[in-house]
Amino acid sequence: MALKANPIWGYAKAPHFHVGVPDLGSRPRVFSLDFRGLNKWECCCVGVSAQTPQRAISPVEDEKPTHGVESSGAIQRLSDMELTGFHKDLNLLPKPLSATELSSPSCDGSKVRVAYQGIPGAYSESAARKAYPKCETVPCEQFEAAFKAVELWLVDKAVLPIENSVGGSIHRNYDLLLRHRLHIVGEVQLVINHCLLGLPGVRKEELIRVLSHPQALAQCEMTLSNLGMVRVSTDDTAGAAQIVSSSGERDTGAVASAEAAKIYGLDILSEKIQDDDDNITRFLILAREPIIAGTDRPYKTSIVFTLEEGPGMLFKALAVFALRDINLTKIESRPQRKRPLRIVDDSNKGSAKYFDYLFYIDFEASMAEERAQLALGHLQVSFLILHDM
Repeated sequence: MALKANPIWGYAKAPHFHVGVPDLGSRPRVFSLDFRGLNKWECCCVGVSAQTPQRAISPVEDEKPTHGVESSGAIQRLSDMELTGFHKDLNLLPKPLSATELSSPSCDGSKVRVAYQGIPGAYSESAARKAYPKCETVPCEQFEAAFKAVELWLVDKAVLPIENSVGGSIHRNYDLLLRHRLHIVGEVQLVINHCLLGLPGVRKEELIRVLSHPQALAQCEMTLSNLGMVRVSTDDTAGAAQIVSSSGERDTGAVASAEAAKIYGLDILSEKIQDDDDNITRFLILAREPIIAGTDRPYKTSIVFTLEEGPGMLFKALAVFALRDINLTKIESRPQRKRPLRIVDDSNKGSAKYFDYLFYIDFEASMAEERAQLALGHLQVSFLILHDM
């Protein structure tokens, strides 16, 4: 009865939380979440390695889609056109950092620098500003670049989406949390208001096609279907607004934020066009240094582990929390990338194979509390065999 696990890890934050990064050593790594505040979490971690001195940095939305709703040669050409100046400062906007070219000019250190995935006007940028109203935001091309920007001291924090109330979990970021040695130090929730944008003076009845990230298009399915528009996928929502602004095509619109409309000089033709009014995205705040959990206020903790195959193994593992009145707030499973299949029967006569999963658990307790320590001790002794990723 063994529960084979990646190093236990977690994080601390305020009213909501998610996963932290595993330690690569043999001891579990745990983060605790602070419930103070309504929109972000503060985090703590045990057994943190020493960090190098901070260096100065500069800026880093949605992950690039793997496929589109519909492809169009005309729309592809739009993205290759030079900007035509619908917004006078369009060419002055910061260029996103890539994972292969992480560099930035020096700064005076007066502002917190926060990386996000996408370009100016992305929802992730709005989340970063909600968490740190006076921050300097830094756009990144991919989620990976945002993680690396923090690790390389180019930015102080990264704000990345982890879960949407309509679209579900952002699995890419779950996987990246295990590949990078960063700590979850907070969380922020952002209400998503999808807007239909068009060039100045255009009416929505004139639009033939609409551009946006595939998830945004899916979340506005009913509205766009009623309008009879052709949906075309782009890398992100703000990028769609940028393409429409630069193309000059009056029959092409975008689904993006009101902030994107302001930045790229577009008109808001309709607001709140999403099918579900309650559309909220939860973002994690990542940093190099952890926040040490205490017992002075409510915290949350996250761990990740694997289980050996067997009847009721997950139930037995979760019972260690129920026995101590610890509330679980999130359970997520992801197939192990390095060992996706497990052979149950080693005989040569039709061996059975099952997916091997990682389980992410969030629970409401600080690692400074005895009940949390006892729960994880029980989990490790009774079920877990720790191993590196």
